[in-house]
Amino acid sequence: MAKLSLFQRRRQRVRTALRASASGRPRLSVHRTGRHIYAQIIDDAQGRTVTAANTLGGKGADTDAAIRVGKELAEAAKKAGITSVVFDRGGFLYHGRVKALADAAREGGLEF
Repeated sequence: MAKLSLFQRRRQRVRTALRASASGRPRLSVHRTGRHIYAQIIDDAQGRTVTAANTLGGKGADTDAAIRVGKELAEAAKKAGITSVVFDRGGFLYHGRVKALADAAREGGLEF
């Protein structure tokens, strides 16, 4: 088996910790690229995405765009009846756009 990259090792470590503490809550998963940021709420028990938001329609993926995605995701989660989630940052560091998205989702009413 090939060695895992640092990103993949960090992703596995985060996901393992989430499984231990999830206790049936849906997972708010974040993916970040150079141009865009994506977020989705996933119900792992049923294996389906409940709601998702991204920056594909707008221009750029700066912290302001991440804040918009976080608020949009929180509103969609409220409509779907979700109030509490676990935050899955993947292998990304909790800093910059990822932190901005998480803070905006908390302000929008999600608890994690």
